[in-house]
Amino acid sequence: MIGISMLIVVIGFVMMTGAASDATHFDPEIFSSMRIKVAPIVCFIGFVSVICGIMYKGKKKEDSK
Repeated sequence: MIGISMLIVVIGFVMMTGAASDATHFDPEIFSSMRIKVAPIVCFIGFVSVICGIMYKGKKKEDSK
């Protein structure tokens, strides 16, 4: 579960990347809704899933007598 959650976090960060603006060229794509809204939500879901994965205890096997 932790591995899948970390993959979700990485996907969120990849969604935030893209071409940058510099002093001579302005790229309006830096304000797209995917970069501003969707990607941070995906990262947040991934981080919450990592925390849940760390706290999850799992099922314990009982000794058969």
